Amino acid sequence: MADYRVATGERAPTKAELLQALHESRDEVLGLVRAMPPARLEEGRYENGWNGRQILAHIASIEWTYPRLIEIARTPPTAAEEPPTRAPKASNEGYNERQVAKREHLTVAELLTEFEQNRATTIRAVEAADEALLARPIRSAFGVVGPLATVFHQIAVAHVLGHAHDIARDDPRQVVGDGRSHG
Repeated sequence: MADYRVATGERAPTKAELLQALHESRDEVLGLVRAMPPARLEEGRYENGWNGRQILAHIASIEWTYPRLIEIARTPPTAAEEPPTRAPKASNEGYNERQVAKREHLTVAELLTEFEQNRATTIRAVEAADEALLARPIRSAFGVVGPLATVFHQIAVAHVLGHAHDIARDDPRQVVGDGRSHG
């Protein structure tokens, strides 16, 4: 998977394309996870020890942050002409570990419910945004740069689907590390 932090210069998705991708990726995540036998979700997937259920906890836990990207886009640019951003309060890895640990007691069904509810909030936030806002350049807290619509797509669609595919991979040994940069 390409490093999605780098702006490619490709055309940003339109609002309609982004909404379609958010709906389709939600459905794909739900379908992939629901099709898996529960025991497979307990198998290790990443070098850091995460199993499929813990990766799902990560997906559920990060989804709530995506509407905050719209807040970033509404922030006026700095004098240095850098895109607006919000600095993370802690390291990405530390944040992810804490969020996954907070969900350790949740069942797969509860994690899927959290993901679905948070994705619905994300979709409503994008529906309320106008095309001009979606075209504003931003930098996510962990460095993804580009028009808001592109950053949304890279983080909320490509990043999430990458993790979902890792969960569903037939041979967990093929996933030797979470090489994904987190936005």
